[in-house]
Amino acid sequence: MTRGEPEESAETRRPKRDEGRHRRVEPPAGRAGGTAMTRHVLGTIGRATFLAVVLGFFSLPLLWLASAPFDAHPSITTSLPEFTFGNFRSLLDNPYVVSSLRNSLLQAAGSAVLVVVLAALAAYALSRVRVPGRDALLYVLLLLSSVVTGTAAMVPLFELATRLNLIDTHLGVVLTLSGGLLPAAIFILKDFMDGTPTSYEESARVFGASPLQILRHIVIPLVRPGLATIAVWAVANVWGSFLQPFILLRDPDKAPGAVILYTLYTEGGAPRLDLISTFSLLYSLPVVVMYVFVSRRYGFRFHGGIKR
Repeated sequence: MTRGEPEESAETRRPKRDEGRHRRVEPPAGRAGGTAMTRHVLGTIGRATFLAVVLGFFSLPLLWLASAPFDAHPSITTSLPEFTFGNFRSLLDNPYVVSSLRNSLLQAAGSAVLVVVLAALAAYALSRVRVPGRDALLYVLLLLSSVVTGTAAMVPLFELATRLNLIDTHLGVVLTLSGGLLPAAIFILKDFMDGTPTSYEESARVFGASPLQILRHIVIPLVRPGLATIAVWAVANVWGSFLQPFILLRDPDKAPGAVILYTLYTEGGAPRLDLISTFSLLYSLPVVVMYVFVSRRYGFRFHGGIKR
């Protein structure tokens, strides 16, 4: 040690002596980075492959539905169509096609209105009135509507419709289909009703508003997304219903599109793909348009509640 330099203490010299013993050996940075990058690339490729397979599985039937009506010789395979409008002209030659679309619209709209109105009134009452066994009643109704479907109860429903003179009427179809949809609709709408603050109703009640006025001017605007969801759900269920209209309606002029679609076969039972694909495209467009409109305006939610 030279003169003028400060003398190191024992505490200062000890870390220098033990520095080599406590040093940790780090792996090469390039090898670790390469392994992480490889795993990331393989994971991305795997997810993209899985999504492509799923997308292709669901998009191929839609691609066939969009192309087959414009193909002069459609088949069960997807290919470039031989473009023509002849399938639409041949379909419109059927005297029941246009009337079946009108009947489907009438039955679907009637069922949706009936389900939305009755479900809203029942859900509001069950949400605001403390009835003993209310939750158990809702679950029992939902369970029975799921287990005892319209198909299973078709014989007693047909007997009831016969005694009430509802056979071969649109009203009989609307009542039958609406009855099967009501329990689930009430169950869903009750959650929306529970999510609306009761303070708004109490304020309106102070100013003399009646229960129907409160429901119309306060509750309904708050649960509008739920009502729109129930309406689209009811229309979609009725639009594709086949068995109940097929049994309850005897006049072909009153049959909906789902029943008329069943008649687009040859006498030997072979499907006419040109007519079936064309009618399927026309038959699905109203529901798709309604779904897009309601989704953009209200959105679809199966739970209620607003921010307070």
